[in-house]
Amino acid sequence: MHLDVHDLRNFYYRSAIGRAAQKAIRDKLVAMWPEADRQTVVGFGFAVPLLRPYLGTARRVIGLMPGPQGVMPWPAGQPNVSVLCEETLWPLETGLVDKLVLLHGLETSENPTAVLEESSRVLGPGGRAMFIVPNRAGLWSRSDLTPFGFGRPYSPSQLEDQLRKHGFVTERTVSTLYQPPSMRRIWRRFGGVLEQVGPRVPFFYTGGVLMIEVSKQVAAPRRPGLGEAVRKPLRVLEGVTRPVADPGLSSSLNS
Repeated sequence: MHLDVHDLRNFYYRSAIGRAAQKAIRDKLVAMWPEADRQTVVGFGFAVPLLRPYLGTARRVIGLMPGPQGVMPWPAGQPNVSVLCEETLWPLETGLVDKLVLLHGLETSENPTAVLEESSRVLGPGGRAMFIVPNRAGLWSRSDLTPFGFGRPYSPSQLEDQLRKHGFVTERTVSTLYQPPSMRRIWRRFGGVLEQVGPRVPFFYTGGVLMIEVSKQVAAPRRPGLGEAVRKPLRVLEGVTRPVADPGLSSSLNS
């Protein structure tokens, strides 16, 4: 089930560990998607903390928050872009979105298939989606001190397989949150260093969050004209397989 929006807000905006997690994930996202000029950027779940870098340049930024979670106005001090929606029916036109970010939207959903179907529907040609979920092998999915300890954690192969079944093509898979999910000040002090060292030392421990970037697989268009031409042979060749009677010969026989 979805977490309450107030608990998510308190974690990401009012706790040291939440602000550290927000920074680590957002920095990784911006490194992968450095710009969104004149694009439509949408977040689902509680993705709004990650969307702030795109407010100034994107055509539009929309934060979709599912009904069971609840909604809060965002961003603070600016026109609200948050929308309360059904997780199985997003108020967006088909193919509208250029960049889609899901955070606390898939692993906590009671209907992940519908969430993936809506993700595919709204993503436009050439668009990209980023699915951010708890890593089954990481420390953060084993602790209930953070939102990543709730819902279904994934391994990379589990999530990639589920995405492939819904027509997505995996472009990149990375992890982040190498710092432990601890409130102790010493870990918060060295959190930034651990985020830099973690990806280079795979035997140290696994990142707590998986980030999988995907594109949408689009079927090649069919060319009905060619099929019609094959099914309807040229009449000029009819005489090759079926001789046509000579009109003159037919007249002489009748006389």
